[in-house]
This record gives sequence, C-alpha cells and structure tokens, in this order.
Amino acid sequence: DRHCNSLDLSEQIKKVTKESHVRAENTELMLSFQRGKVTLPQYKLLLCSLYEIYQALEEALDRNSNHPNVAPIYFPAELARLRSIEKDLEYFYGQDWREKIVVPAATKRYCHRLRQIGKENPEFLLAHAYTRYLGDLSGGQVLGRIAQKSMGLKNGDGLSFFAFPGVSSPNLFKQLYRSRMNSVELTEEERNGVLEEAVRAFEFNIQVRRCDDLGMTDHKTEIVYTSSLLRMVLGLFVALATVSVGIYAL
Repeated sequence: DRHCNSLDLSEQIKKVTKESHVRAENTELMLSFQRGKVTLPQYKLLLCSLYEIYQALEEALDRNSNHPNVAPIYFPAELARLRSIEKDLEYFYGQDWREKIVVPAATKRYCHRLRQIGKENPEFLLAHAYTRYLGDLSGGQVLGRIAQKSMGLKNGDGLSFFAFPGVSSPNLFKQLYRSRMNSVELTEEERNGVLEEAVRAFEFNIQVRRCDDLGMTDHKTEIVYTSSLLRMVLGLFVALATVSVGIYAL
C-alpha cells in the first residue's frame, strides 16, 4: 500500500486500466479507424453517443467546478467537446438533429453513471475526465485525418470533435493535466475509488463502442455496479497498481 500511494495517480490509472485499454483499442470500431475504413453510419452513431456522454460529463464537471477534487482538472476553454459535437451533428443530420439522433442503451447507462457520481462522488469524475479527454486529445488528430479520408469529408466539415483549438501543444497540455490531477489530495479510500472508477470508465467506453459497432440501440450487456464479482475484479486491478507493469501513453 505504501508503494501504491507513492505513485502518481495518473500512473496508477495507467497501470490498473492497461488491460482495458488494449481491449478498447480492439473493438471493431477502433479497428475500422486503424484500417482507415470507418464508415459514415459508424461515425454518425459514434457522434450520437459522444454527444450524450459529453453532455453528462460536462454538466457534472460544470456543477462541481469549485469542488477541491475537480477544480484542478477543470479546463472547459481548452477541452470542452459538447459544442464541437453539436456542430458535427448539425452537419450530418441538419438543424433538427436533436430529433434524429439515436442513442444506444449502453450510452444511456454510461450517462446515468456520470450523473450519479456528479451528485454523490465528484472525485470519481477525475477518472472519467482523464480517460475521455486525454484519450481524445492523444488520438484526435490521427483519427480525424483517418475519418476525413475514409468518408471523403472536406474543409474539416463534420470533424470538429477531433479539433482542440484551445490546445496549442497536446503533449505539453497532457503533462499539465497529469500534473494537476496528481496534485489532488485524496484519502486512501477516495484514491482506490477513483482507480476502480477508471476501470469502470474503460468498460463503459468498450460497451458503447460495441453498440456503435453493431448499430444497436439496445444492448443487453449490463454493467452491475454492486456485483461482488465486479468488486473483486476491480479490487484486483487496484492491487496491481503496486506492481510495475510498464508505462503506456494515453
């Protein structure tokens, strides 16, 4: 435990989510991006999910922007995605896009969790914000170029989600973000909770991507927060934070 607590929170999150990170990269949606063959229906459904996810996440971050465990990583001017996604949805669906978007069940469950922790455990937002924003910031430019080429988009139309005009250097900003997150003072219980939530965040994203892969609006795979099995697995992941398993980049 002493070794675990001596590690930066960002490094601990990397370690406990290493396996989940690999699984997330191997969903059919991400493999389509890697092959340069992402389709317009896939991309549009992804945008629908991202809109709901970022609406829930950013509402929770805004509501808790003065919370001592959230304020250090609150960067709306640099990171906020909601308006960019709205612009993309309007490009693809028209001005009445809100009436046309389809939201998979897995996405709804993810959003429910975000709203729940925003009210009950604001420090858990650290895990979701870190997973989403730094992941998008890391892969955004590359995935944006792939999407543009795959779907024949021009002038950046429909690709606003991938652009971070408020971030001049993604690498420097990620360093700043990790530093701010590592400065948050958490009790041992809170830190373990954040690490468990980071694993949940990846699992939610994997479920969302699987729904988006298949164009599904109802996915039966439930993520049950209170199950003893999940608690046991999450506990194992947290324990593994004490073991050096290498560093990978988000």
